[in-house]
Formats: sequence, C-alpha cells, structure tokens
Amino acid sequence: MIGVLGPEGTISHELAERLFPGQARPLPTIRQIFAEVEAGKMEGLVPLENSEAGGVGATLDGLLSHRVFITAEAYLEVRHHLAARVPEEQVTRIYAHPQTHEQCSIFLDRLGVEVIPTSSNAASAQEVLRHPGSGALLSRFTAAHYGIPIVREDVQNSPGNITRFVRIASAPARCPPCTKCSLLIDPHTDRPGLLHDLLGVFSARGINLTRIESRPSKRGMGSYVFFIDFQMATGWEGAVAFLKEITHVKDLGCYTRLEVPE
Repeated sequence: MIGVLGPEGTISHELAERLFPGQARPLPTIRQIFAEVEAGKMEGLVPLENSEAGGVGATLDGLLSHRVFITAEAYLEVRHHLAARVPEEQVTRIYAHPQTHEQCSIFLDRLGVEVIPTSSNAASAQEVLRHPGSGALLSRFTAAHYGIPIVREDVQNSPGNITRFVRIASAPARCPPCTKCSLLIDPHTDRPGLLHDLLGVFSARGINLTRIESRPSKRGMGSYVFFIDFQMATGWEGAVAFLKEITHVKDLGCYTRLEVPE
C-alpha cells in the first residue's frame, strides 16, 4: 500500500498508479502520509521538489520531523491545463494548488481573474464541479478523472516542468542498486565558514552534490538545517562518518531512481 496526497485524481495519485497499479491510498495531507509511514502502516509517495517552484515545504518538514527513509525517487513531467465547463473567456475564477499556481504564474497573471488556493489539484477539480463559471489548473489525468473539459492546454511557465517524487518507508532500502543518498544536516550553531566546512567534506573526496537546500530549523529566526543529496561514489561512507563527528546528521537513506511507465 502506498500513501499519496489525495483525494483521488491528484498528480501524486497519477504517478502512484503508473508505478504501483492498484496500491495507491489517497490521504488528506502529506503530514498524515508521514505519520502513517513512520508507524509502519504503509509506504508513501510524496513530491519533494519542482523544477519551477522549488522544494515542497510539507515534504521537507516531514523529513525533518519523522523517522522515515527515502527508498526511491521518480521524476514526472508535469503539464498543467486550464479545465472548465464553460469557455475560457467566461471563466470568472480559478482554483489552483499553491505549487500549481506558482508553476503557472505567467498564464494566471495574463488572465487576470481571481485565483483561489486549494489543498490539491483534485480539490481544485471538485471546486469546479461545485461552482458554475469557475475553472481549475489540472493535469490531463485529473481533468479526465472528474470529467472536466480542457479549454487551454499547457499553461505552465516552463515546457520542462518536472516534479521529483520520493518513496518513503519506515526502514532504509537495501543497497545495491542504490545510486544516490540524502542527508539532513543540523549544525545547531552558526559561525563563519560553517557551510564551507560541511560541503568541503564532499569536495575533498570528489563526491558530487546534486542538491542542497536550507530549511528553517523551527528553533527561531536565523537557525537552519540543510538537506543534501549526493551521488554515491568511492569514499562516501567516510564522508558521512566524518560529518557525524563534527555536526548533527540525520541519515535519510540511499536509493535508486524508478523509471515511470508511459
């Protein structure tokens, strides 16, 4: 069973059905997915970052506060469309998830109608069914799931709009065939050269960092944690061991990439 952000028809639900047919269980929030996974009741599939809008806050907070591991990653090309039961020129308001809004901000600014935030793309579709004259920014999967016609295709800012998802579990993946690892570094302090020292551990060993992102530690203004992804290479275990000697490190797991069926 794979927990995904619901209700049925979200992009997360679509990806889960393509990767794990018949195993998706939609849940109301990403926070609840993390809680169920940490309790060992299921695995989860959650969005981690988008090429246009950046990191997904709820997922980063879940990795910070819950004892779970990343066991795989998957990349999904995301195309957003304006869906409505009236012609585009008659749409008076649009429902959109905040991440979708950001990914389609240029189109929305040009359209110049009220945009109302929702908890998911599927929730946006449900609002269209409740409110005549409204529209929603949806994937083709979501629009078809709720029977809402697409009146304008490809309204995302970038033609290469990609969302990276991660599968999470209560136990780490078995390696090989892992190719990437993720860490959460919490320095608990601030001093000149801190970030340089942390990243230098990887540079000195010729290990390629594929992502670094800061996130508030929740302990007050100016206190941050760092999410780091790196490609597995000779010496990576030594790099992680050395980091654990000089700072606080949470091992988020090593994993491989899943190929998404068409």
